[in-house]
Amino acid sequence: MTILENQFVRLEPLTEHHIPVLLEIAQSTPPEIFALTTVPRTLEGMSAYVQAAIQARDAKKAMPFATTANGRVVGSTRFGNLEYWAWDKQKGNPDAAEIGWTWLAPGVQRTKVNTAAKLLMLEFAFETWQVQRVTLKTDARNERSRNAILRIGAGFEGILRAHMPSSDGGIRDTAMYSILASEWAEVKNRLENYLLETRN
Repeated sequence: MTILENQFVRLEPLTEHHIPVLLEIAQSTPPEIFALTTVPRTLEGMSAYVQAAIQARDAKKAMPFATTANGRVVGSTRFGNLEYWAWDKQKGNPDAAEIGWTWLAPGVQRTKVNTAAKLLMLEFAFETWQVQRVTLKTDARNERSRNAILRIGAGFEGILRAHMPSSDGGIRDTAMYSILASEWAEVKNRLENYLLETRN
């Protein structure tokens, strides 16, 4: 299975062995931190979350990871909604993918961990899979997430109104973003420059 790694972060295949530490992170984090994201806080919920991700990987619909930094698990992320376009049957790899389901322990938020992880994933998507497009999306109310997506260099595409159930029990509007293959070189340069900055 695929492992993505650089000097700041390691993305390793998500397994059931990660359930206890991911649950510990979720339960020790103030609920408001994950208010607009789907982060299970019970053993049953986390087990179902991880098992569903593994099933999606087995069906070639996703590639979920445990995010580790400094030798410890600090969260999770994944490729999802993998698209295999009919005109490109010989390729074998996805033609488009979504990056999401990303959550991190508070101690590594606003550090280089997320930037480094996104660089690894985008590099893999555009340079190994050779996708045409990467989608990123978030609850339209989640200003922190929206700002982080824009900071990466993704282009804002608009709002899908009443798009899906929200994590707080209502119906959410979804802010949609994308990065195209033709934009990857510029985005890669941006992310590499961020990682050269002196802050953590």
